[in-house]
Amino acid sequence: MNKQCRWILTALSAALLATGCGAPATLADEPYTPVDYELYPAPEGAYVGDTMPFVTEDGDLELYYLYETDHNGQAYHPIYKYSTTDLCSYEDEGMALNFGLMSDPDPAIGTGSVLQDQDGLYHLFYTGHNDMGNNGQGKECVMHATSTDRKTWTKVPEDTFFSPEGYSKDDFRDPEVFWVEEEQCYWMLIAAREQTRGGVVARYTSTDLKNWEFQGPLYAPMDQYMLECPDLFKMGDTWYLTYSWDCVTYYAMGDSMTGPFKAPADNVLDGTGFVFYAAKTAELNGVRYLCGWIGRAGLTDDSGVYQWAGNVLNHQLVQHEDGTLGVRDPETFAAKFTEEKPFKAVKRVGKAKIKDSSIMLSASGEDFSIADMGTRPATMILECDVTIPEGGRAGFAFGGSEADESFTGLCLDAGLDLLHYEGYQIEDLDRLDPTEFTKFDFVEGTTHHVKLVCENEIVVTYIDDAKALSTRIRHSIDGAHIGVFADGCDAEFSNITIRVPAEG
Repeated sequence: MNKQCRWILTALSAALLATGCGAPATLADEPYTPVDYELYPAPEGAYVGDTMPFVTEDGDLELYYLYETDHNGQAYHPIYKYSTTDLCSYEDEGMALNFGLMSDPDPAIGTGSVLQDQDGLYHLFYTGHNDMGNNGQGKECVMHATSTDRKTWTKVPEDTFFSPEGYSKDDFRDPEVFWVEEEQCYWMLIAAREQTRGGVVARYTSTDLKNWEFQGPLYAPMDQYMLECPDLFKMGDTWYLTYSWDCVTYYAMGDSMTGPFKAPADNVLDGTGFVFYAAKTAELNGVRYLCGWIGRAGLTDDSGVYQWAGNVLNHQLVQHEDGTLGVRDPETFAAKFTEEKPFKAVKRVGKAKIKDSSIMLSASGEDFSIADMGTRPATMILECDVTIPEGGRAGFAFGGSEADESFTGLCLDAGLDLLHYEGYQIEDLDRLDPTEFTKFDFVEGTTHHVKLVCENEIVVTYIDDAKALSTRIRHSIDGAHIGVFADGCDAEFSNITIRVPAEG
């Protein structure tokens, strides 16, 4: 064979591969080393429960949280604290407040809030929980501690109070306290349960942070057992009330801080099933963040089943033109992920056209296609634009290493209008139901901007500054590859970039 014929055959083979007609290619595994959790910290040997964010006068964000372990005794959940200036790294400041004795109202501690009063003294209001019932007063109550330095806290037991008449004695928790300038008093919001309305956000007022007057429910949707961890804040001209139940964080909207509040048609910003729970907000450097936690994995990996408490997880809130809220990755992450990582994509399954930073996949019927982009860095941000047809299903594939050639799919599901991940292999997606998901309205003909933030097995997907799906994907670590897939449809992934922290 002469030199010209060999050149023609080589060029023809390359063209066939690019159009998906050639043999599948593979990318060699790269070294993989897990990283310390910096974006999503958790204490060694324990977990982060409900957070209580507080911004200091020096511009630090302190995240007080309930310290959870796998070996709780009769007393549990002391309050510990992280601090951060940028949400990219955290300082573990240890325990802030310990639980009490079995004879006290707080052998177990529940969520609360931290504030600084008009004279500079710091206050921590929190939930006391005692299953013995406090001599008939009820299992739960609001308790108070003070500090001059936010390091040493002194409990003020005489300020403890229980639920009012007509409210459950055992469901009275999560005080959120703040100063209201217009009324020249403090407000306290409490998750409570009224006998006829069910779960409500109750409101109290005080002028001295010691004596509290009950003002009735601030919000009573009459459709959930409890509205845990309430928080109230303003963005633009709209007031927002966040709360949690059913393993989900919700929000409602109002024109006034006194309401009435109404939940929008879709008032969930992240997924179901303890993937993001008990979130409260804090404004740091003019940006409001929704601070919660991602639950720890259940009994099996990648099942979409999570348990209470896990790692810190913060979203940046976005206010849309219609007043509804969305979420995105914290803008401070850009200063950490500064190095673009070149990648090579190859067709792994089905039909694929790959050119520069764009991948077009084609699949019909029960077929699927995968393009492989190589070993996933332990921490990274992947950003791209995605176009999916009406009713189509595409997304991100994890696996394909020498140790495990199977791929699981993180789905952008335009057929069900969901983002979801349950550890299903891509070939099984059409016959298994989603279990861990968030709703998203895929509009036909629209290109969606998608960003994946990854740190070890934690993968948080953001789409169009509207929704997040937080997940733990163990099938994405230990040398697994990352890619994109289309399942029974055509899909395009364009303007793909991968950024990692700069070395050194």
